[in-house]
Amino acid sequence: MTNRTGGPGTSGTPHTAAPPRTPGTAPAATLLRTAAELAAFAPFKGQRAVVMTMGALHEGHATLIRTARAAAGTDGQVVVTVFVNPLQFGEAADLERYPRTLDADLAVAGAAGADAVFAPSVDEVYPGGEPQVRISAGPMGERLEGASRPGHFDGMLTVVAKMLHLTRPDAAFFGQKDAQQLALIRRMVRDLNFPVEIVGVETVREPDGLALSSRNRFLDIEERHTALALSRALFAARDRLAAQQALHARAQTTAATTGRAAALTALGETRAAADTQAVALARPVDGPAAVRAAAQLILDDAAAEQPPLALDYLALVDPADFTEIPDDRTTGDAILAIAAKVGKTRLIDNIPLTFGATT
Repeated sequence: MTNRTGGPGTSGTPHTAAPPRTPGTAPAATLLRTAAELAAFAPFKGQRAVVMTMGALHEGHATLIRTARAAAGTDGQVVVTVFVNPLQFGEAADLERYPRTLDADLAVAGAAGADAVFAPSVDEVYPGGEPQVRISAGPMGERLEGASRPGHFDGMLTVVAKMLHLTRPDAAFFGQKDAQQLALIRRMVRDLNFPVEIVGVETVREPDGLALSSRNRFLDIEERHTALALSRALFAARDRLAAQQALHARAQTTAATTGRAAALTALGETRAAADTQAVALARPVDGPAAVRAAAQLILDDAAAEQPPLALDYLALVDPADFTEIPDDRTTGDAILAIAAKVGKTRLIDNIPLTFGATT
């Protein structure tokens, strides 16, 4: 997973030529089905960047691929993996229901700058059947998504580890929409000394705010309207925190100017003077509770809609280990995460927050 002149396959294995990249055109990505084909794929002089997906590519994936392309440069190579991993699904029905659109995926990947799409079969990835040796996600993998989907993160980390070994990238790119997944991959790479850089890419949203997801296609018009409550709740919490921190910043600047409050009082503007005092006494420790309450209000309203939103969890967590942020936390980074079901479709979303920042 270090820079390689010539890239994989330099041991004498015949190379598969990459499609030419003519300026102004978007060649289709080369489809690779086996580990041998991947190892023999076109040589390159720079870095290899990998984007791991389960297919059904959309603009969120395209953004990951474009980011990977920019990082790899013209001398590097971008490989997109497409593999619907059975170890990540608790029910066979969910596995069968997951969309598979390989032809469209090849077009999306090529247009975004991928050189190849590695789309192996289940037998290629797990030649002896389901692996008996797997990677455990540990305590962080048992929280939030792990509690709702037992074993999910063990299966995810196992296939990510296998794909890292097979693709041997210098950097791998993952979306921040799956924040807990991203945190666990980073932890695995650090704990097990994988020589690869893990890069998180900001969540891509549709114009109405809904986070892009392959599962969005299962929502009908009414369900989609209800589903917008996820992003609205996150934005309401973010705005509440920003307003609160603006008040705290104002308190810091007005606390030393008691003369202004006295002057306002003398002018009969008692309401303005009282406001100045209230702001000066504002307690920043109310931050986490206020953030949760702002989001919960939106989600409670959505639970009464038709169709209703069925909340799985709303959690304000530490991005390092996904433990809940205490109400007396006044500084530091956090992630506000939501999971909910609308109809038969389960959706997740999150937003990063920073407590103690000045606005």
